[in-house]
Amino acid sequence: METTLLNSKKEQSACKDGEDCQENGILQKGLTGPGNKEEARHISNGYSAVQSTGVEGDTRNSIPADNTTIGTEGHQGERETWTKKMDFLLSVIGYAVDLGNVWRFPYICYQNGGGAFLIPYTIMAIFGGIPLFYMELALGQYHRNGCISIWKKICPIFKGIGFAICIIAFYIASYYNTIMAWALYYLISSFTSQLPWTSCKNSWNTDNCTNYFSEDNITWTSHSTSPAEEFYTRHVLQVHQSQGLDDVGGISWQLALCTMSIFTIVYFSIWKGVKSSGKVVWVTATFPYIILSILLVRGATLPGAWRGVVFYLKPNWQKLLETGVWVDAAAQIFFSLGPGFGVLLAYASYNKFNNNCYQDALVTSIINCMTSFMSGFVIFTVLGYMAEMRSEDVSEVAKDTGPSLLFITYAEAIANMPAATFFAIIFFIMMITLGLDSTFAGLEGVITAVLDEFPHFWAKRREWFVLAVVITCFFGSLSTLTFGGAYVVKLLEEYATGPAVLTVVLLEAIAVSWFYGINQFCSDVKEMVGFSPGWFWRICWVAISPIFLLFIICSFLSSPPELRLFNYNYPRWTVLLGYCIGTSSFICIPAYIIYRLIITPGTFKERILKSITPETPTEIPFGDLRLNPV
Repeated sequence: METTLLNSKKEQSACKDGEDCQENGILQKGLTGPGNKEEARHISNGYSAVQSTGVEGDTRNSIPADNTTIGTEGHQGERETWTKKMDFLLSVIGYAVDLGNVWRFPYICYQNGGGAFLIPYTIMAIFGGIPLFYMELALGQYHRNGCISIWKKICPIFKGIGFAICIIAFYIASYYNTIMAWALYYLISSFTSQLPWTSCKNSWNTDNCTNYFSEDNITWTSHSTSPAEEFYTRHVLQVHQSQGLDDVGGISWQLALCTMSIFTIVYFSIWKGVKSSGKVVWVTATFPYIILSILLVRGATLPGAWRGVVFYLKPNWQKLLETGVWVDAAAQIFFSLGPGFGVLLAYASYNKFNNNCYQDALVTSIINCMTSFMSGFVIFTVLGYMAEMRSEDVSEVAKDTGPSLLFITYAEAIANMPAATFFAIIFFIMMITLGLDSTFAGLEGVITAVLDEFPHFWAKRREWFVLAVVITCFFGSLSTLTFGGAYVVKLLEEYATGPAVLTVVLLEAIAVSWFYGINQFCSDVKEMVGFSPGWFWRICWVAISPIFLLFIICSFLSSPPELRLFNYNYPRWTVLLGYCIGTSSFICIPAYIIYRLIITPGTFKERILKSITPETPTEIPFGDLRLNPV
């Protein structure tokens, strides 16, 4: 990587405390004194600076310099970058667009006022979700580090945030891949002339099984269950063999094999880094859009589809007066875009320094929101068809939430379409590819963080470290593969990730805006993209986005969700268990703050000042240099 020629080497200005200066062609940020000059020469994003001279001292024609290490820290080799800009964009889009876009957004939209919900959703996206998304991309690209070591360059006392993110990522990998294993089981079961969830004559069916799509006159009662519901609950999950969280039962070997297959795909997609995952996302990130388009056209041609669309978008303006609607809108856009999971920091850290991350943030955020909106039509055209066939209201058909909406209601609708096998196969392939992107991203966030924190040990052993991470996550998911595993998945989804991630991002926004400094952060962005963020972004980062996050956290704590799955009501002690699981990750933040203050020498005031002052200056390429791997 070579930069442009310096106009003159005659003037070498001394660095003053807290000021930017240029030394040896490197723009140095916030050095604290002359004693730091040697350390400052080290480029903390994984490069060393060597000013090269050609024949007879001609500096205009730089030649490659030796791989000389300057400084005492650094990566073991040149930090890899994305092969193409589209690799990065598709990876970020694939991460942001996940299974939640397909099942969570349509349900929350119709539940909270239909078309009227789009107003709070858009407002929360503009003032909360997108600014936080942009902030993480900029931080990762400028400092070129994962979620642990990046805090050395921002505010060291908050390094516990990185450890908390890694624990949260482990919890997510423990249940999210199980949902993909369910989809894989459905996919394998779909390769038949008659889909197995269309009949009540299977070994897992009960006397209550009622197939109202049959040609016989069927009476549907309050005790009736559809063959699709019994296939999901009694054959795939086998929840009837569990008494609940008190007795989850044994492990389903079929789901264990499916989960192992998913983790195998994940491993060979990310073991070589972004060079390998960047190629895989060309399939996993684009294929869902092809299938969504096919399913949208098919759904629009079904009888009764219009009923579902009207139900989906019919505005209920009175809902806008309810606080819960705004909380749901804020939570949906936050978890949809996904700041706070360390993924955006990791992915952006592999960008070129002058990449336009501002444009990337806007493009990927808009695509994500539009995908959620489009998925609503895909789901509700089919729900309208189901309501037409059942002679029921759409609200009765759409009462299932979460994965049940896809694995029961939508699967049942597909099974009763012409060419059912074809549509079932492509639908469950779409679900798997949607999930794989998010899994790639979540694990890459952890892997990048650890490799950047311990480069001397793990740099040459990435494949083994990735294997260790994948195996650990697989063993962590065993509790979700039991007969009562669906109950564990629900508990982890509601408590293990939500509140903890919200708190992590709140502290991250405060650390960047108030401790690192909003002016310094905006100056960093200007150095990368050529222009400084405007007043809108500054206000959002300093005040609006933290208030946005605090609003969601307080709403969650004031009224924790009452969990219910199928006919099982979670006992009250599970609320305490859920909070303990969530706290187990968040506790890293105050624990590290205490640890940091203890090990830092000096008076209490000096300890605090040292702990909030960046340890390692972040330097950027500037001048007639050739940047060599450290």
